[in-house]
Amino acid sequence: MGYQGVKFRTEVIGREVPQSPRIKELKYWCRKFSSQGFAPVYEGGSYGNLSFRLQESKDQFIITASGIDLGEELSDDCFVKVEDCDLKKGVVYASGEREPSSESILHFVIYHERKDVNVIFHGHSKNILEQANELGIPQTSKEEPCGPNELVRRVFYDKAFLIMKNHGFISLGRTMREAGEWLKPYSVDGGRGFLTG
Repeated sequence: MGYQGVKFRTEVIGREVPQSPRIKELKYWCRKFSSQGFAPVYEGGSYGNLSFRLQESKDQFIITASGIDLGEELSDDCFVKVEDCDLKKGVVYASGEREPSSESILHFVIYHERKDVNVIFHGHSKNILEQANELGIPQTSKEEPCGPNELVRRVFYDKAFLIMKNHGFISLGRTMREAGEWLKPYSVDGGRGFLTG
């Protein structure tokens, strides 16, 4: 699995580091993700991205920046605020000191289409992908490009945890804890203490 790179152009509308008390909780989940192997490390970063919606029913969100190792001690400038996206032009409007995650458009579309979702955890786990069939985890029938509204309406419209075939998993929740609950059975300790330490 090679890093595919950013699939859009970023228009920076501010260099301010995002501010939210929930960034501290997101840092916890970034470390948890990394320690459980849900975001394997590659040279220059991790295969995975996490975000949370900033305001109920709005599409703005804070997401991990591109090219960071989720297992490191992250500073606030490792997060980016996505203000809006122009899907036709492939532009992400963001503020922060870094580039937003390469999957920012996917996160934006899910938030836009699923007003019940406030948190998105996207990772890559060989273990989860290999067990998807026997565990009955919903998955796309074929590899599909990320981003289009149609894909989200068709695939993500009523699911909270699913596999994007040959790509990775998506875990959705109203809270970070809820999104994390879906991953508990796949943790290295079999779920013991997964949500507490």
